[in-house]
Amino acid sequence: MKDEYDFSNAEQGKFYVPVDAIEFPIYLDKDIVQYLNEKCLSKQESLQALVNDLLRKDIEIAKRVAL
Repeated sequence: MKDEYDFSNAEQGKFYVPVDAIEFPIYLDKDIVQYLNEKCLSKQESLQALVNDLLRKDIEIAKRVAL
């Protein structure tokens, strides 16, 4: 390491990303991905949109059952 570093042109927070803006990858099994990709082709929507819709429906069902 150097004894001294020049930070006169530094920009504070240049690479900062808020924690709630970080998206974590989700890995699906191959058979699930294959099924969902087939559904995406028939519905003309993205894989992300399809998975979000399915999860929202599942959450709604879980809420109804919990009552």
